[in-house]
Amino acid sequence: MPAMQVLYDIPAPAKLNLFLHITGRRSDGYHLLQSAFMLIDWCDQLHFELRRDGQVSREDLTWALPEEDLCLRAAKALQSASGCPLGVHIGVAKSVPAQAGMGGGSSDAASTLLALNRLWNLGWTRAKLAAVGLPLGADVPFFLLGQHAWVEGVGEQLTPIDLPVERFAVLKPEAGLDTRSVFTHPGLERNTALAIISGFAANPYGFGRNDLQPVAERLCPAVSEAIAWFTNQGLPARMTGSGSAVFAPLHAETHLHLAPGKMALRVCNSLEAHPLQEWCA
Repeated sequence: MPAMQVLYDIPAPAKLNLFLHITGRRSDGYHLLQSAFMLIDWCDQLHFELRRDGQVSREDLTWALPEEDLCLRAAKALQSASGCPLGVHIGVAKSVPAQAGMGGGSSDAASTLLALNRLWNLGWTRAKLAAVGLPLGADVPFFLLGQHAWVEGVGEQLTPIDLPVERFAVLKPEAGLDTRSVFTHPGLERNTALAIISGFAANPYGFGRNDLQPVAERLCPAVSEAIAWFTNQGLPARMTGSGSAVFAPLHAETHLHLAPGKMALRVCNSLEAHPLQEWCA
């Protein structure tokens, strides 16, 4: 009798930065920041099939990904760190756009670590997985945390927060933005004063700004066009992460205009928690 096939089919949700302040820069070049990350229901779908030959492979189910994408890198990093002799075949159905500031790749890596922790029966804690995930991307520990968070340091200091449920319109220009190009731009301001959680909590969907946005608008004029599209409808919009996606909270009575040009428009809801929050201690 053949061995039973072991499969998982799981989501990898995106995030929005409700604000993003750059408060300084370390001597090693890493930026110090403050932000609030919110999970939303715009998700990639990942499919995992156990391989008993120790090989790690990937299949692109939507558009083509780089040869060593974050799913593969996460799987190989966990296999190496754990010494697990098992392997996996990963199918990646992308939906969250790349170079959008929505954490799609980091979320894929986090969901991969959570899935393989269970598929390979490792029994690792969330903190142990985060130690493997952080070198892959600064946002990976957030997606492993499994809930909205106040974020500080270089992105590794996470404080879980509760946020009121909200609906958002997210507009993604056709052009993307390279994170490194935004953070290394000479025009980037890096001296915003430190904020406190209580100040943010008093107005979570109107607090602060995105310090990366002025630079992003210079590098990618479509970000300005997306902001203007929202402004013309009376909606206060800002960019998420290092862009190029822009978002705004929606009122119940809002009827959105057609998205301009080749921009992708999606209405999203905030999540109460990551769909895999209970998959790890």
